[in-house]
Amino acid sequence: MSDDRHFVVSEPGRLDRAVTAAMPELSRSQVRRLVEEGSVQVGDQVVTRPAHAVHAGNAVTVVEPIVPNLDWQAHEVPFDVIFEDEETLVLDKPPGIIVHPRPGMNAVTLINAVRARYPEVREIDDSGRGGVVHRLDRDTSGVIAFAKSEAAQHALKQQWRERETLKRYTAVVEGFVDPTDGVVEAQLGPDPRDPRRRAVVERGQYARSTYHVVEQFGQDAALLDVQIHTGRTHQIRVHLAAIGHPVVGDQMYGRSSELIDRQALHARVLGLTLPSSGEWREFEARIPDDIEALLAALRRCHAGETQQAAAG
Repeated sequence: MSDDRHFVVSEPGRLDRAVTAAMPELSRSQVRRLVEEGSVQVGDQVVTRPAHAVHAGNAVTVVEPIVPNLDWQAHEVPFDVIFEDEETLVLDKPPGIIVHPRPGMNAVTLINAVRARYPEVREIDDSGRGGVVHRLDRDTSGVIAFAKSEAAQHALKQQWRERETLKRYTAVVEGFVDPTDGVVEAQLGPDPRDPRRRAVVERGQYARSTYHVVEQFGQDAALLDVQIHTGRTHQIRVHLAAIGHPVVGDQMYGRSSELIDRQALHARVLGLTLPSSGEWREFEARIPDDIEALLAALRRCHAGETQQAAAG
């Protein structure tokens, strides 16, 4: 899922001023350079003129600039290698770490850690995103793939564009989920009220998610297996919130939880075709300890309720 910034223009004026207002961590000269380099879109069109006139309601996307390399800290970032060959690296991403650098950050990212351990990745390009194929949100854990060569990056990104990968997530959501199997098809785009968020909007990008209830915890929560057939920013979080079942602990689209300090969302299975051999493989990342602890707490709570109901 992309970490690029999206916002909706609130007042008419110049494009560079609108971007500066929405991203105050950037200087005016940084914004002007971003626009001139083609890193800013108004709607679906790249605009390279800082003085371009924008109107209230225009959707703007900014490909964020890269901050200085922090590889000197990267060896301390923990991650487990699920699979590697000469072209592809598949990792189990821990929660709380961003995939690639963003402006105003002075913390190490996952791509810094990958490059520190696999120097060949830094040779792919000089954009700071060489090797990145797809993204997971900062607080989403689980399986993520990186390319180890330029050819592999091209091949893997093509699979994502053509929707040829398998992406299954484990999510713990609020409420009693009915039906137990469902499809959510709702277009997603920038939230007109908050540029940090995504929302179901009439003219957004097509997005499709399917889910299956694995376990239900009374009226309080449910454990879901979710498959996404498109890869929009915050797709699962927005889709599940839109049907009344936000992910437990998701402070952006739901509410905080005393049982877990992040959204209970985990990328469990990733299927792809290996560029090195053309073989289809499916990789799985184990459920992390904090989500296992959440599930154990819910099971204890509702096992007790069941016993009391039976005794009554």
